[in-house]
Amino acid sequence: MPVKRPELLNAIDAHFERPAETLGEEARADFEAFLKLLERGEVRAAYPSEEGWVVEPSVKRGILLGFRLGRNVEMGGADLQFSDKDTYPAQRLPVVERGIRVVPGGSSVRRGAYIGERVTMMPPAFVNVGAYVGAQSMVDSHALVGSCAQIGERVHLSAGAQIGGVLEPIGQTPVVVEDDALIGGNTGLYEGVQVGKGAVIGAGCVITASTPVFDLVREEVYRATAEVPLKIPAGAVVIPGSRPARGEFAKAHGLTMAALLIIKYRDDRTDARSALEELLR
Repeated sequence: MPVKRPELLNAIDAHFERPAETLGEEARADFEAFLKLLERGEVRAAYPSEEGWVVEPSVKRGILLGFRLGRNVEMGGADLQFSDKDTYPAQRLPVVERGIRVVPGGSSVRRGAYIGERVTMMPPAFVNVGAYVGAQSMVDSHALVGSCAQIGERVHLSAGAQIGGVLEPIGQTPVVVEDDALIGGNTGLYEGVQVGKGAVIGAGCVITASTPVFDLVREEVYRATAEVPLKIPAGAVVIPGSRPARGEFAKAHGLTMAALLIIKYRDDRTDARSALEELLR
């Protein structure tokens, strides 16, 4: 995030407050400039600070403004038909300038998303508006990077990983995956969950704001609150687990509930395994 807040965001805030019928060419021009700032990574839906991740509400206002400005139109060519708001077509990425690899087979990046240098996308994958994908990250097959999600550098989103998006409420922190994290196959991260640097989320984990995470190493339980999102500590290795359900009925039938367990913190052996992914990039 720039040290100085771009003046354009003030204009976006002003347009957002106006009735849709009063929005004209000036609003459309400012919105186009806003998309370009997002696509260059010069503004973000949230950005890191010494105090943690800070939301930039104007970015979500700008994205919502785009839906009000847009008209639903038919897009694509003879072999690929789709329709959407004309303010949000598929983005033509600067693949040469940034060394991005988009392997053919059905991937799409919406306008207003940022794709960093040397990112690799395997088909089919989708990156939504407002999302940020840092340099040298991998977005594997059937992976979703939802609206405004923030993905760090050298992150691997494995096949089937679902990184949820959020546009409203405007002040809510998006899902964050920090640098060097490994997100396993068929995982789901939703509702503002934050994954710390170098963490490993094992295959099949589904993490939401209401999910408790049991740290078997530090003997702590991590939960979200109304003010603070759920945070997975840096370097944690998380796997799916279970815990007994309460009540006599549950006990009689041997019922359990899903739980997430931190079984270790990343070490040289874990790093060696994840380093194998580099050979594929």
